[in-house]
Amino acid sequence: MSAISVQFTVAAHIMAALGFRHGEQIPSATLAESVNANPTFVRKSLSKLSKAGLIVTTRGKNGASGLTRSPEQITLLDIYRASGAPLTFPIHSYPVEERCPILTNIKGCMSSVLKKARVSFENTLDGITLADVVGEFAERVGKFLGVYMCILLSHINKRENRT
Repeated sequence: MSAISVQFTVAAHIMAALGFRHGEQIPSATLAESVNANPTFVRKSLSKLSKAGLIVTTRGKNGASGLTRSPEQITLLDIYRASGAPLTFPIHSYPVEERCPILTNIKGCMSSVLKKARVSFENTLDGITLADVVGEFAERVGKFLGVYMCILLSHINKRENRT
C-alpha cells in the first residue's frame, strides 16, 4: 500500500492564504500555522512554488512570501505541477510474470485508461483559478461569520430582554 501525498493540498492551502491576502508578504511561520504542518515541510513547499515562479520569497529573520501575479492568473494546475506531487494514478512496478496473462497485459491496458483520467483531472484543475478558490473560501467564511453573528446577536438580545 502506498503512502498518501499531501503535497498538492498543502501547496494549494499556502497559495490560498497568499491569494486571500494578495499584495501582502506572509512569513513562513504564519503559513505553517495556517496549514497546521511542520514549518520545514511548508518551507519545502514554498521553495517549489518559488522555483515555479508562482511566489516570491525573502529569506532571513523577516522573510516572507507573496504571489508573483494575481490570483486570477494562477490555476490549480499551475499549483499542482509546482507542488511536485506524485502522478495522480501511478502504475505499479511489479515484475511481469509471463505465466500470468493479466499481469503481462494490465500495465498496457491501464496506461491508456489512467492517461485519460489524468488528462481529465489536469483539464479540470486548469479551469479553476486561485481566485475561484479564494472566492469560495471568502464566501464560506462570510457564511460562517454571518451565522456566528446571528448567534451572538441572539444571545445579546436574550440578555437585554432579561433586564
